[in-house]
Amino acid sequence: LQEIPKHVQENQRLYQLSKAGKLCVPAMNVNDSVTKQKFDNLYCCRESILDGLKRTTDMMFGGKQVVVCGYGEVGKGCCAALKAMGSIVYVTEIDPICALQACMDGFRLVKLNEVIRQVDIVITCTGNKNVVTREHLDRMKNGCIVCNMGHSNTEIDVASLRTPELTWERVRSQVDHVIWPDGKRIVLLAEGRLLNLSCSTVPTFVLSITATTQALALIELYNAPEGRYKQDVYLLPKKMDEYVASLHLPTFDAHLTELSDEQAKYLGLNKNGPFKPNYYSLPRLPPEEG
Repeated sequence: LQEIPKHVQENQRLYQLSKAGKLCVPAMNVNDSVTKQKFDNLYCCRESILDGLKRTTDMMFGGKQVVVCGYGEVGKGCCAALKAMGSIVYVTEIDPICALQACMDGFRLVKLNEVIRQVDIVITCTGNKNVVTREHLDRMKNGCIVCNMGHSNTEIDVASLRTPELTWERVRSQVDHVIWPDGKRIVLLAEGRLLNLSCSTVPTFVLSITATTQALALIELYNAPEGRYKQDVYLLPKKMDEYVASLHLPTFDAHLTELSDEQAKYLGLNKNGPFKPNYYSLPRLPPEEG
């Protein structure tokens, strides 16, 4: 398996621990595997965002103004689903490459402050912290729905809403109305936790893809001879990603085309793969340190 440089910041905590010399065991970064990024993050979220919002709010999507914070794989899935349902979708991004992708996909790139007063739904998909702050929440219109599809519950500053002047009203499971002194209320879903894990189902097919990737990583770590892996973070090679994908193709009665010997030689590839380099699909590599 390929050792990933320490400047790679996806799965931040593992890499930070490794850099500080505090990682006690070898770790596999499954989250950046293609079979996780391209399927669980993109295709699963494309379906579960609608499912979660429908189950909790019974809302209609057509004509609603939505801002999606972050245009990584999760954000792409959410935007595609909402656009297909007739919503007007805005995107916020810090990464110029992802921002350009959003523009080319037909979405309006904005800063959150520019649209916060007018949107009907705010969805966070960044994996960052304090993406939606108390200042944003104060400026939202009455009835705005706020939810998170990112990695953790840090994206929406929910703690800032637990103050004496605001009233919390539990409407149903995973749905709270937060009411301001003037009567304005916002609809907060799952208290800022992951919407798809808290309020919707996750398709078993996508779970199978991710779980297979995780299982192979565990098997590799368990079977590896002593000394193969240091106390560091590793990424599965594309050969293993491709194997996971091939295991799931029969579900669709799909038939792969095979390279001829001449074609494989022309491309400089093994006929049986891997067909992509190990760095394929690694998102947002920051610049080298130093």
